[in-house]
Amino acid sequence: MKLSEIKTALHALETIAFELPDGSLVPSHFHVTEVGKITKHFIDCGGTVRHEEVVNFQLWNANDYNHRLHPEKLSKIIALSESVLGIEDLEIEVEYQGQTIEKFGLDFDGKHFLLTSKQTDCLARDKCSIPSQKTKLNLAELQSGSACTPGGGCC
Repeated sequence: MKLSEIKTALHALETIAFELPDGSLVPSHFHVTEVGKITKHFIDCGGTVRHEEVVNFQLWNANDYNHRLHPEKLSKIIALSESVLGIEDLEIEVEYQGQTIEKFGLDFDGKHFLLTSKQTDCLARDKCSIPSQKTKLNLAELQSGSACTPGGGCC
């Protein structure tokens, strides 16, 4: 989800709810403690220099039940971060405290913001000799005309 998409979604909401990948909700008394731009300048295992930027939201579960974050307030925080930090319309990454600080992607189902699982991956598969996974076939589903039979001479 891009920053422009969350801004649009916030205008239609009366309350904000973030849903974790397991279906549970971040407690409603959470705070957004940071909105920032994270720049990652790195080299992958194939030697390609890469540059990535994301907008980062950090959610914090406070024991402050009297100051819940409303859509208008988050919209103001986003607008301030855009003007002060020069944040563009980038993809959003969300940090939330689980067993450790966890990073999530962000989606929206019309009611809740969905924290989506992120996965690592090799960015240089063509250069690092990792074999691609072979397609697995179920031998029982092969047509009889295309399968070898004992004494058929195809093996």
